[in-house]
Amino acid sequence: MNITLNQLAYDDMENLYVFELKNRAYFEKMVPSRGDDYYDFKNFQKKNLMLINEQEQELSYFYLIKNELGQIVGRINLTDIDKNQQLGHIGYRVGDEHIGKGIANKAVKLLLTIASNKGIRQIAAKTTTNNIASQKVLKKNGFIYTGTSSEEFAMNGQKLKFVYYNWSDSEASRL
Repeated sequence: MNITLNQLAYDDMENLYVFELKNRAYFEKMVPSRGDDYYDFKNFQKKNLMLINEQEQELSYFYLIKNELGQIVGRINLTDIDKNQQLGHIGYRVGDEHIGKGIANKAVKLLLTIASNKGIRQIAAKTTTNNIASQKVLKKNGFIYTGTSSEEFAMNGQKLKFVYYNWSDSEASRL
């Protein structure tokens, strides 16, 4: 499947809302819930308008992963950008019916190119100990494991920890 990354825009709000609602239960198996308030359309719209504003200030970049038909199949973000340190943080999610098709891998690869073009030289990532697929995507794209948190938290009846990775364009160029 060919994909594109499109910056979050107001025109995508309704389709994004449908995507998030449809995949809520699936996403909450792997990451902490965003809470019920997030799924009220007015709140959802307000929060995403704040993200668009943050994006316009180049503090973060929020992308929708779209297929050839322009349908949203996932999201990928580069957040908390520190221009002085040339650092950002990555986060991504792919809809349930699109997992196992290499979409996350392709999206991360595309985002790394975008980040480099925007002067971001280091990217931090975190996932949960149960999200092996995400760990594989990060490793495949040149992220280096840097550690696992010592603190556990409970999610969906499981005791989990956060797993941390870093990417730098100097490391990636050696691969």
